[in-house]
Amino acid sequence: MNKVAYITHTDCTKHQHSDGHPEQPARITAIDDCLKQDPIWSSLSQVEAPPASNEQLQKAHDLTYIKSIYAQSPTEGLVQVDPDTAMNPHSLRAALLAAGSAVKAVDLVMNNEVTRAFCNVRPPGHHAEHDKAMGFCFFNNVAVGVHHAFANYPVKRVAVIDFDVHHGNGTEDIFKNDDRVLFCSSFEHPLYPFTGADTQNPHIANIPLATGTSGEKFHQVVTQQWLDRIREFKPDLIFISAGFDAHKEDPIGGLNLDEADFAWITHQLVDIADEVCSGRIVSSLEGGYNLPALATSALAHVKALLSAP
Repeated sequence: MNKVAYITHTDCTKHQHSDGHPEQPARITAIDDCLKQDPIWSSLSQVEAPPASNEQLQKAHDLTYIKSIYAQSPTEGLVQVDPDTAMNPHSLRAALLAAGSAVKAVDLVMNNEVTRAFCNVRPPGHHAEHDKAMGFCFFNNVAVGVHHAFANYPVKRVAVIDFDVHHGNGTEDIFKNDDRVLFCSSFEHPLYPFTGADTQNPHIANIPLATGTSGEKFHQVVTQQWLDRIREFKPDLIFISAGFDAHKEDPIGGLNLDEADFAWITHQLVDIADEVCSGRIVSSLEGGYNLPALATSALAHVKALLSAP
Protein backbone atom coordinates (compact mmCIF):
# COMPACT_ATOMS: atom_id res chain seq x y z
CA MET A 1 0.00 0.00 0.00
CA ASN A 2 1.31 3.44 -0.94
CA LYS A 3 1.70 6.17 1.64
CA VAL A 4 -0.83 8.97 1.20
CA ALA A 5 -0.80 12.32 2.98
CA TYR A 6 -4.11 13.77 4.14
CA ILE A 7 -3.70 17.54 4.33
CA THR A 8 -6.30 19.82 5.92
CA HIS A 9 -6.74 22.59 8.50
CA THR A 10 -9.59 23.40 10.86
CA ASP A 11 -9.40 27.08 9.87
CA CYS A 12 -10.74 26.11 6.44
CA THR A 13 -14.09 25.64 8.19
CA LYS A 14 -14.17 29.28 9.35
CA HIS A 15 -14.59 30.73 5.86
CA GLN A 16 -18.27 31.36 5.25
CA HIS A 17 -20.32 32.80 2.41
CA SER A 18 -23.94 33.86 3.04
CA ASP A 19 -26.32 31.57 4.92
CA GLY A 20 -27.47 28.65 2.78
CA HIS A 21 -24.53 28.92 0.39
CA PRO A 22 -23.66 25.45 -0.98
CA GLU A 23 -19.89 25.94 -0.48
CA GLN A 24 -20.24 25.54 3.26
CA PRO A 25 -17.87 24.70 6.13
CA ALA A 26 -19.55 21.32 6.69
CA ARG A 27 -17.98 20.10 3.43
CA ILE A 28 -14.65 19.77 5.23
CA THR A 29 -16.04 18.05 8.32
CA ALA A 30 -18.22 15.66 6.31
CA ILE A 31 -15.14 14.31 4.52
CA ASP A 32 -13.06 14.34 7.69
CA ASP A 33 -15.67 12.40 9.68
CA CYS A 34 -16.15 9.85 6.90
CA LEU A 35 -12.43 9.15 6.58
CA LYS A 36 -11.96 8.88 10.33
CA GLN A 37 -14.71 6.26 10.56
CA ASP A 38 -13.08 4.08 7.90
CA PRO A 39 -10.21 1.60 8.52
CA ILE A 40 -8.06 3.48 5.98
CA TRP A 41 -7.69 6.38 8.44
CA SER A 42 -4.75 4.71 10.16
CA SER A 43 -2.99 4.40 6.78
CA LEU A 44 -3.04 8.14 6.10
CA SER A 45 -0.23 10.50 7.04
CA GLN A 46 -2.08 13.43 8.61
CA VAL A 47 -0.60 16.85 7.85
CA GLU A 48 -1.71 20.36 8.79
CA ALA A 49 -1.86 22.74 5.82
CA PRO A 50 0.45 25.77 5.98
CA PRO A 51 -0.50 29.12 4.43
CA ALA A 52 0.86 29.93 0.99
CA SER A 53 3.30 32.82 0.81
CA ASN A 54 2.81 35.82 -1.46
CA GLU A 55 5.82 34.65 -3.46
CA GLN A 56 4.13 31.29 -4.06
CA LEU A 57 0.83 32.94 -5.03
CA GLN A 58 2.55 35.30 -7.47
CA LYS A 59 3.72 32.41 -9.62
CA ALA A 60 0.07 31.76 -10.53
CA HIS A 61 -1.63 35.11 -9.91
CA ASP A 62 -1.19 38.78 -10.75
CA LEU A 63 0.32 40.73 -7.84
CA THR A 64 -2.25 43.53 -8.12
CA TYR A 65 -5.01 40.92 -7.90
CA ILE A 66 -3.44 39.30 -4.82
CA LYS A 67 -3.23 42.71 -3.15
CA SER A 68 -6.89 43.34 -3.97
CA ILE A 69 -7.95 40.14 -2.21
CA TYR A 70 -5.98 41.18 0.87
CA ALA A 71 -7.51 44.66 0.68
CA GLN A 72 -11.06 43.31 0.47
CA SER A 73 -10.69 41.02 3.49
CA PRO A 74 -13.17 42.36 6.06
CA THR A 75 -12.75 42.69 9.81
CA GLU A 76 -16.44 41.89 10.24
CA GLY A 77 -19.42 40.88 8.13
CA LEU A 78 -19.28 39.79 4.49
CA VAL A 79 -17.71 41.35 1.42
CA GLN A 80 -19.00 40.14 -1.95
CA VAL A 81 -16.05 39.57 -4.33
CA ASP A 82 -18.18 38.28 -7.19
CA PRO A 83 -21.88 37.30 -7.36
CA ASP A 84 -21.11 33.77 -6.10
CA THR A 85 -18.11 34.45 -3.88
CA ALA A 86 -17.92 36.26 -0.55
CA MET A 87 -15.30 36.85 2.14
CA ASN A 88 -15.78 36.90 5.89
CA PRO A 89 -12.97 37.80 8.33
CA HIS A 90 -11.59 34.23 8.10
CA SER A 91 -11.79 33.76 4.32
CA LEU A 92 -8.35 35.12 3.45
CA ARG A 93 -6.61 32.76 5.87
CA ALA A 94 -8.66 29.82 4.59
CA ALA A 95 -7.76 30.70 0.99
CA LEU A 96 -4.06 30.94 1.90
CA LEU A 97 -4.25 27.56 3.66
CA ALA A 98 -6.02 25.95 0.69
CA ALA A 99 -3.30 27.15 -1.68
CA GLY A 100 -0.59 26.27 0.82
CA SER A 101 -1.91 22.73 1.11
CA ALA A 102 -1.03 22.11 -2.54
CA VAL A 103 2.46 23.51 -1.96
CA LYS A 104 2.92 21.23 1.04
CA ALA A 105 1.61 18.26 -0.93
CA VAL A 106 4.16 18.89 -3.68
CA ASP A 107 6.97 19.04 -1.12
CA LEU A 108 5.90 15.78 0.52
CA VAL A 109 5.52 13.94 -2.78
CA MET A 110 8.64 15.28 -4.48
CA ASN A 111 10.78 14.60 -1.41
CA ASN A 112 9.48 11.00 -1.36
CA GLU A 113 7.93 11.37 2.10
CA VAL A 114 4.64 10.10 0.63
CA THR A 115 3.63 8.76 -2.77
CA ARG A 116 0.41 10.73 -3.09
CA ALA A 117 -1.55 13.41 -1.24
CA PHE A 118 -5.16 14.51 -0.86
CA CYS A 119 -5.94 18.06 0.28
CA ASN A 120 -9.29 18.39 2.06
CA VAL A 121 -9.47 22.18 1.93
CA ARG A 122 -11.73 25.05 1.02
CA PRO A 123 -12.29 27.45 -0.61
CA PRO A 124 -11.83 25.53 -3.87
CA GLY A 125 -9.61 26.96 -6.59
CA HIS A 126 -10.20 25.87 -10.17
CA HIS A 127 -12.37 28.85 -11.20
CA ALA A 128 -9.81 31.41 -9.97
CA GLU A 129 -8.09 32.94 -13.00
CA HIS A 130 -4.72 34.71 -13.14
CA ASP A 131 -6.31 37.98 -12.03
CA LYS A 132 -9.90 37.18 -11.13
CA ALA A 133 -11.90 35.52 -8.33
CA MET A 134 -15.06 33.68 -9.30
CA GLY A 135 -17.16 30.59 -8.66
CA PHE A 136 -16.43 30.30 -4.91
CA CYS A 137 -12.66 30.53 -5.62
CA PHE A 138 -10.02 33.13 -4.65
CA PHE A 139 -6.66 31.48 -5.42
CA ASN A 140 -6.14 28.58 -7.81
CA ASN A 141 -4.82 26.00 -5.37
CA VAL A 142 -3.69 23.46 -7.96
CA ALA A 143 -2.05 26.11 -10.15
CA VAL A 144 -0.09 27.41 -7.15
CA GLY A 145 1.07 23.85 -6.50
CA VAL A 146 2.05 23.29 -10.13
CA HIS A 147 4.15 26.44 -10.24
CA HIS A 148 5.78 25.50 -6.94
CA ALA A 149 6.77 22.14 -8.45
CA PHE A 150 8.25 23.81 -11.54
CA ALA A 151 10.17 26.36 -9.47
CA ASN A 152 11.64 24.02 -6.87
CA TYR A 153 12.00 20.52 -8.29
CA PRO A 154 13.26 18.82 -11.48
CA VAL A 155 9.73 18.80 -12.88
CA LYS A 156 9.49 19.53 -16.61
CA ARG A 157 5.95 18.37 -17.40
CA VAL A 158 2.78 18.20 -15.33
CA ALA A 159 -0.70 16.84 -16.07
CA VAL A 160 -3.69 18.41 -14.35
CA ILE A 161 -6.87 16.30 -14.40
CA ASP A 162 -10.11 18.06 -13.44
CA PHE A 163 -13.30 15.96 -13.18
CA ASP A 164 -15.43 18.58 -11.41
CA VAL A 165 -18.90 19.09 -12.93
CA HIS A 166 -17.82 22.62 -13.89
CA HIS A 167 -15.11 23.54 -16.38
CA GLY A 168 -11.83 24.49 -14.73
CA ASN A 169 -11.70 27.85 -16.48
CA GLY A 170 -9.22 29.33 -14.02
CA THR A 171 -6.71 26.54 -14.50
CA GLU A 172 -7.13 26.80 -18.27
CA ASP A 173 -6.61 30.56 -18.10
CA ILE A 174 -3.40 30.24 -16.09
CA PHE A 175 -1.85 27.49 -18.22
CA LYS A 176 -3.26 28.16 -21.70
CA ASN A 177 0.13 29.37 -22.94
CA ASP A 178 2.26 26.91 -20.96
CA ASP A 179 2.87 23.71 -22.90
CA ARG A 180 4.62 22.15 -19.90
CA VAL A 181 1.09 21.51 -18.60
CA LEU A 182 -1.38 19.05 -20.09
CA PHE A 183 -4.78 20.18 -18.79
CA CYS A 184 -7.68 17.72 -18.98
CA SER A 185 -11.09 18.97 -17.82
CA SER A 186 -14.41 17.10 -18.02
CA PHE A 187 -17.56 19.07 -17.27
CA GLU A 188 -21.28 19.28 -17.84
CA HIS A 189 -22.12 21.53 -20.79
CA PRO A 190 -23.87 23.90 -20.88
CA LEU A 191 -23.28 24.82 -17.26
CA TYR A 192 -21.44 27.53 -15.31
CA PRO A 193 -19.00 29.04 -16.23
CA PHE A 194 -20.13 28.26 -19.81
CA THR A 195 -16.54 27.94 -21.08
CA GLY A 196 -14.26 25.20 -22.36
CA ALA A 197 -16.43 23.50 -24.97
CA ASP A 198 -14.81 25.41 -27.85
CA THR A 199 -11.22 25.46 -26.62
CA GLN A 200 -8.72 24.70 -29.37
CA ASN A 201 -5.33 24.17 -27.77
CA PRO A 202 -2.78 21.39 -28.32
CA HIS A 203 -2.13 20.90 -24.60
CA ILE A 204 -5.71 21.22 -23.35
CA ALA A 205 -8.10 18.26 -23.60
CA ASN A 206 -11.59 19.30 -22.60
CA ILE A 207 -14.52 16.87 -22.49
CA PRO A 208 -17.92 18.59 -22.48
CA LEU A 209 -20.57 16.18 -21.19
CA ALA A 210 -24.29 16.41 -21.85
CA THR A 211 -26.64 16.71 -18.88
CA GLY A 212 -27.52 13.21 -17.69
CA THR A 213 -24.25 11.61 -18.85
CA SER A 214 -23.85 8.17 -17.24
CA GLY A 215 -20.81 6.65 -15.62
CA GLU A 216 -20.48 4.23 -18.52
CA LYS A 217 -20.30 7.09 -21.02
CA PHE A 218 -17.86 8.96 -18.79
CA HIS A 219 -15.53 5.93 -18.71
CA GLN A 220 -15.76 5.64 -22.49
CA VAL A 221 -14.85 9.24 -23.34
CA VAL A 222 -12.13 9.47 -20.69
CA THR A 223 -10.57 6.28 -22.03
CA GLN A 224 -10.76 7.51 -25.61
CA GLN A 225 -9.61 11.08 -25.08
CA TRP A 226 -7.40 11.20 -22.00
CA LEU A 227 -5.66 8.07 -20.82
CA ASP A 228 -3.25 7.42 -23.70
CA ARG A 229 -2.65 11.13 -24.08
CA ILE A 230 -1.58 11.46 -20.45
CA ARG A 231 0.71 8.43 -20.79
CA GLU A 232 2.29 9.82 -23.94
CA PHE A 233 2.81 13.21 -22.29
CA LYS A 234 4.85 11.46 -19.57
CA PRO A 235 4.25 13.97 -16.77
CA ASP A 236 6.73 14.12 -13.91
CA LEU A 237 3.82 14.77 -11.55
CA ILE A 238 0.02 14.46 -11.82
CA PHE A 239 -2.39 16.87 -10.16
CA ILE A 240 -6.09 16.18 -9.68
CA SER A 241 -8.75 18.85 -9.25
CA ALA A 242 -11.08 16.50 -7.39
CA GLY A 243 -14.58 17.89 -7.71
CA PHE A 244 -17.33 15.50 -6.66
CA ASP A 245 -20.27 17.59 -7.86
CA ALA A 246 -20.65 15.36 -10.93
CA HIS A 247 -22.30 12.93 -8.48
CA LYS A 248 -25.90 12.09 -9.37
CA GLU A 249 -27.10 13.38 -5.97
CA ASP A 250 -25.41 16.77 -6.24
CA PRO A 251 -27.81 19.75 -6.14
CA ILE A 252 -25.73 21.94 -8.48
CA GLY A 253 -24.85 19.55 -11.32
CA GLY A 254 -26.79 17.28 -13.64
CA LEU A 255 -24.41 14.40 -14.37
CA ASN A 256 -25.05 10.83 -13.20
CA LEU A 257 -21.72 9.73 -11.76
CA ASP A 258 -21.31 7.98 -8.42
CA GLU A 259 -18.61 6.83 -6.01
CA ALA A 260 -17.57 3.95 -8.26
CA ASP A 261 -16.91 6.35 -11.14
CA PHE A 262 -14.69 8.59 -9.01
CA ALA A 263 -12.83 5.49 -7.82
CA TRP A 264 -12.47 4.31 -11.42
CA ILE A 265 -10.89 7.50 -12.77
CA THR A 266 -8.62 7.71 -9.74
CA HIS A 267 -7.43 4.14 -10.31
CA GLN A 268 -6.73 4.99 -13.97
CA LEU A 269 -4.61 7.96 -12.93
CA VAL A 270 -2.84 5.92 -10.25
CA ASP A 271 -1.94 3.30 -12.88
CA ILE A 272 -0.56 5.98 -15.22
CA ALA A 273 1.34 7.68 -12.38
CA ASP A 274 2.90 4.36 -11.41
CA GLU A 275 4.04 3.91 -15.01
CA VAL A 276 5.44 7.36 -15.74
CA CYS A 277 6.18 9.35 -12.56
CA SER A 278 6.89 6.99 -9.65
CA GLY A 279 3.24 7.12 -8.59
CA ARG A 280 3.32 10.83 -7.72
CA ILE A 281 -0.13 12.43 -7.48
CA VAL A 282 -1.32 15.58 -5.70
CA SER A 283 -5.12 15.83 -5.39
CA SER A 284 -7.03 18.86 -4.12
CA LEU A 285 -10.74 19.15 -3.32
CA GLU A 286 -12.83 21.29 -5.64
CA GLY A 287 -16.66 20.98 -5.72
CA GLY A 288 -19.22 18.62 -4.20
CA TYR A 289 -22.27 19.99 -2.41
CA ASN A 290 -24.42 17.05 -1.29
CA LEU A 291 -22.67 16.31 1.99
CA PRO A 292 -23.26 12.52 2.21
CA ALA A 293 -22.35 12.03 -1.47
CA LEU A 294 -19.32 14.30 -1.11
CA ALA A 295 -18.06 12.35 1.89
CA THR A 296 -18.44 8.89 0.36
CA SER A 297 -17.04 10.05 -2.98
CA ALA A 298 -13.95 11.53 -1.32
CA LEU A 299 -13.54 8.28 0.63
CA ALA A 300 -13.66 6.27 -2.61
CA HIS A 301 -11.11 8.65 -4.14
CA VAL A 302 -8.70 8.39 -1.20
CA LYS A 303 -9.03 4.60 -1.11
CA ALA A 304 -8.05 4.53 -4.78
CA LEU A 305 -5.08 6.81 -4.08
CA LEU A 306 -3.97 4.30 -1.43
CA SER A 307 -4.15 1.32 -3.76
CA ALA A 308 -0.96 -0.59 -4.45
CA PRO A 309 0.57 -0.51 -7.97
